Amino acid sequence: MPITSKQAIELEVAPSSQLSPYLETCCLRVSANVSYEDAASDVKFFTGVEVSRSSQQRLVHRQNFELPTSQQTVEELSVDGGNIRIRTQPGEMCAWLGYKAISLHHLGIVGTSFQDNQVVIDWVNDQPLASTITCIGDGHDGIWNIINQLAPDTQRREVLDWFHLMENLYKVGGSLKPLKQASTLLWKGQVEAAKALFTDCQDKQAQNFCHYLDKHSDRIINYEYHQAEQICSIGSGSVESAVKQVDRRTKISGAQWKRENVPQVLAHRCAYLNGLLSV
Repeated sequence: MPITSKQAIELEVAPSSQLSPYLETCCLRVSANVSYEDAASDVKFFTGVEVSRSSQQRLVHRQNFELPTSQQTVEELSVDGGNIRIRTQPGEMCAWLGYKAISLHHLGIVGTSFQDNQVVIDWVNDQPLASTITCIGDGHDGIWNIINQLAPDTQRREVLDWFHLMENLYKVGGSLKPLKQASTLLWKGQVEAAKALFTDCQDKQAQNFCHYLDKHSDRIINYEYHQAEQICSIGSGSVESAVKQVDRRTKISGAQWKRENVPQVLAHRCAYLNGLLSV
């Protein structure tokens, strides 16, 4: 039965609460990983206490999941995006809408925002940032539009993800010899020399790759040197892994979400991944 207002004050919980703070936390931890229905089943099995599917959902949506502020200086981050399935009217095609994720590398912290990039931009800019902060991304404009708003230009070291660079190189196709030569040159940051290998090639893929190199030339570093000297990372695997971790909850079989609920669902999953769901 619900506790009284006097009991709520003494126990430091909300009036009319039916769940202890510890049980609430258990529910939040379980439902951050599985559907609300499965969370209700698991919690009942683990504790013998029945907390219904709808109660699990209401519990999530009345929380204030704030993204953490680091006590350490942020030296590296990477940005990527994911998609989440939005519930539509019966008979309509399903809709997938994008969200953005930022991983603060060495801190193991991830933040997300849904259809509102300013959320993660403000979050990063509120962190203690290093005098030179490495920002890594793939070739998509949306990623660099976010990075361009993180810290002043003079403070950022922008790095094009090496593996994305190689993926685009090998889309050129054809003989492996010029591709391997280009890879060797790009590994050392020699963009113009790599471009020269394809200058006379009229193939559309080769020309597209040359345009790609022009677009990101300032972000193509001497990967060999930076890795050997351990100056910074050269790949955005940290945020790609974070997106997969978020998707493990949001893309469970059959999952569809009301658009207005998505920000809280993402915040809930991030709170779990960031180790914030504890009593």
